[in-house]
Amino acid sequence: MNYFLVKSEPFKYSWEQFNKDGQTFWDGVRNYQARNNLKEMKKGDLVLFYHSNEGKEIVGVAKVVKEFYQDPTTDDTKWVVVDLKPVETLAKPVTLETIKADEFLQNIALVRQGRLSVMPLKKEEFDRILELSTL
Repeated sequence: MNYFLVKSEPFKYSWEQFNKDGQTFWDGVRNYQARNNLKEMKKGDLVLFYHSNEGKEIVGVAKVVKEFYQDPTTDDTKWVVVDLKPVETLAKPVTLETIKADEFLQNIALVRQGRLSVMPLKKEEFDRILELSTL
């Protein structure tokens, strides 16, 4: 199993809306590195959902339910989406401030490449973030 983090501005697509929808395709990615990360996602992989700009916090866990396919919002075949389904809301959101303050998480892409919208995580990093949500 692989682990990822995706970012969304809450005014565009929030965790709450994602839960109401029950499933969505993750579209709008127009960065090659983020696109390549979408292509690495496999069915069953777990994904942290991060509210960017407003909140700046990880708020939930989702699961990949369909692997990459052509982004239906564009005719440009370079861009892909995956289907995600919400799994659980974190007991307590994990803020960017908390992540940056945690010595173990200093090298994750969220800290090093703040503008990247889809990024891989190591299992240990994923687990540490979940642990931080319970403290």
